[in-house]
Amino acid sequence: MKGERKELKLKVNGRDYELTVRPNTLLSDILRNHLKLTGTKRGCLESTCGVCTVILDGKAVRSCSVLALQAHGREVTTIEGLAKDGKLHPVQQAFIDHGAIECGFCIPGRVMMAKALLDENPNPSREEVKLAMHGVLCADVGYVKQIEAVEIAAEKMRGGE
Repeated sequence: MKGERKELKLKVNGRDYELTVRPNTLLSDILRNHLKLTGTKRGCLESTCGVCTVILDGKAVRSCSVLALQAHGREVTTIEGLAKDGKLHPVQQAFIDHGAIECGFCIPGRVMMAKALLDENPNPSREEVKLAMHGVLCADVGYVKQIEAVEIAAEKMRGGE
């Protein structure tokens, strides 16, 4: 039915939200337009580029391919939710410290993909990092620095320096 709306309850970056949405509303639209979390970028809208990657219940997903109602009752983490108590997440900090940010458009998606990888596998091989990072397209030439930044973050998260 045209104009039909449904109730949506979800947790985003640790905060509970209740919204009323159309059934065809995308999660990326809820994050950007309703919650004003614009770190989640919009690229292709065809679930190809991955710049809209967020973490949904611990797994990296392309938010342009998830209907908002599919996130009902679930937990979403965006790039804005990674920092805690004013301190950047180790992946974010490693990207900055290692000069792995160029234009910045793909960076939120790449950081979220890296975080999901490291949450699942705290000690990935370089090939596993490359494979995860290729899930988010980047027009810049920063792949090597970004892969190295993920490796540095993994070391820090394991307690090393």
